[in-house]
Amino acid sequence: MTSVEERRPRALFAGASRRWVRLLPWGVAFVLCVALLPTTIIVLTADYGLGGGVASALAVAQAAPLLLAVVRPLHAWYVVFAADVAGALALLTVDFQERLLWPFPPMEIVGYVGLCLALGLRERRRTLVLVWLATAGANVTLGFFAPHGSGARELLLTILGGATLLLAGALRERSEVQRRLVEQETISEAERGRRTLLEERARIARELHDVVAHHMSVITVQADTAEYRLDRLPPDVREEFTTIAATARESLGEMRRLLGVLRNEDAHGELVPQPGLAQIGQLVEATARAGGPVEFTSCEVEVPEAVGLSAYRIVQEALANVVRHAPGAATHVSLSVSRPDGERLTVLVVNDPPPEPPAAPLEVSGTGHGLVGMRERVRLVGGTLDAGPLPDGGFRVAARLPLTEKDFT
Repeated sequence: MTSVEERRPRALFAGASRRWVRLLPWGVAFVLCVALLPTTIIVLTADYGLGGGVASALAVAQAAPLLLAVVRPLHAWYVVFAADVAGALALLTVDFQERLLWPFPPMEIVGYVGLCLALGLRERRRTLVLVWLATAGANVTLGFFAPHGSGARELLLTILGGATLLLAGALRERSEVQRRLVEQETISEAERGRRTLLEERARIARELHDVVAHHMSVITVQADTAEYRLDRLPPDVREEFTTIAATARESLGEMRRLLGVLRNEDAHGELVPQPGLAQIGQLVEATARAGGPVEFTSCEVEVPEAVGLSAYRIVQEALANVVRHAPGAATHVSLSVSRPDGERLTVLVVNDPPPEPPAAPLEVSGTGHGLVGMRERVRLVGGTLDAGPLPDGGFRVAARLPLTEKDFT
């Protein structure tokens, strides 16, 4: 909704950077008002022979609105135009010399031209055309009642007013075009800066990928060759090294799939299938081997690929948080289908408090993006997420995901 400040009309040149430019319209309007007010009274009474009361009223109605024209030129024009026409009709009641200008005396023409200048700098082209047509129509109509005959000089107001409207309107449109060009250049500069930032982030991500990939490859090689380099390894230790190597290879593969698009600008999507519900069991087993008792309850259900991937990532992040913040805590992972308000897949990960507080966190600092990532994944598929601590010190993550693509929002 438009605010009061935005609806309030602004003075001409109110956006100028220099103070004297902002004050210029007020100064010009004040000078015209002060100069034309007494001049109009004197000319109408002394030269045209109009009564003092009528002359004063016309002078005020023709000169005072020029101050209003700085802020509302169209409203000021209504008053001045009506006063000028009324003045022309009032002059028909007196006998003045033929040499005097009618229907609009010179001081009225000066004020009207100043008003047209304000109009041209503020109003749209259509409004300016209507103003000129009204001026010309009144001027021509009054010409039929000229007491001393009509000629070209009686059209002086129409000619000068039209020229002023044309010139001021052209200046306003030129200024508007320049302003839009400046705005476009500003937007383009911001877009260039944003593109540069994204390119730099992509470069950093590629470099990070190379560094992490190197270390993960070293871990994989060391774990795979441990049984050949080390003598007399017990079977359980050999199995542990095998598990470490498999986990490292899986993590390295996922990282390469996710960040591969940063290396290849022509990539149009993942070429390797993404994990889904079928892989959650393997994920639970890997967490259990890491030392945390995990109970897994699954269900047989067909889900869209996006829902399966979201469920997998939610369980993955939740189990990672358990390992980081509650090592050794008993955890329950369940997948179930509920149909109270449409078919939904419920993904539930609940962990108990850790057996004992960890001596030191596995990560000295976290990004805090885990829950944010979960909520974004759930939102994209049209589901809901409820995550938070439990009264006994544990933690609960519950996501409800749609089973059909038509339910996506």
